[in-house]
Amino acid sequence: MEVKIEESWKEVLHNEFNKEYFTKLVKFIKHEYKTKKGKIFPPPKLIFNAFDSLPFEDIKVVIIGQDPYHGKNQANGLAFSVDSEIKIPPSLQNIFKEIEKSLKIKTIPNGDLKRWAVQGVFLINTILTVEEGKPSSHKAIGWEIFTDEVIKIISKNLKNIVFMLWGNFARSKKNLIDPSKHLILETSHPSPYSANNGFLGSNHFSTALHYLKKHNKNKINFQ
Repeated sequence: MEVKIEESWKEVLHNEFNKEYFTKLVKFIKHEYKTKKGKIFPPPKLIFNAFDSLPFEDIKVVIIGQDPYHGKNQANGLAFSVDSEIKIPPSLQNIFKEIEKSLKIKTIPNGDLKRWAVQGVFLINTILTVEEGKPSSHKAIGWEIFTDEVIKIISKNLKNIVFMLWGNFARSKKNLIDPSKHLILETSHPSPYSANNGFLGSNHFSTALHYLKKHNKNKINFQ
């Protein structure tokens, strides 16, 4: 199957695109966009935004989200990210708060995390689409099979990557990652309901930068 996605990703994922589950997934998603016009997020052209924003071999950090924001105009294909004109969601506010405390810098009041992606941060949701007002509505239709394979391919083919697993859902992906080759950081989700259970004060960002420096990788500006 021909999938419009950045070339380096097309190369490492071409086997996946030809599997039966992916064909069924694409058929289902196309039907959803067609029959529920304006109610499925993100826009079709942004489904693979995380991939299109960052070539495979340039990944330094992987941040795993669950599924896209389900409010109108929020989801832009990058985990935890919203477009610059959209109000910053509570989870992202807490992420910025942790960055400021951990790195002792002032973050930009802009929720579009493309600025991180182009520096090497792969912001991947495990489910890539959602219906308006219905979180997890596209769970178990095939996206998790696909993104699990993506995580395994990153773990197998790259080295010295920082994986940030926030919350139980992201942490369930730990077994897909080789801990002998990569740094795995785990804590609670940055949601207001759980941020105080470990996320705030976790120092994941300073730990990540220290690890990247140790392995001679360019520093990421998390502002």
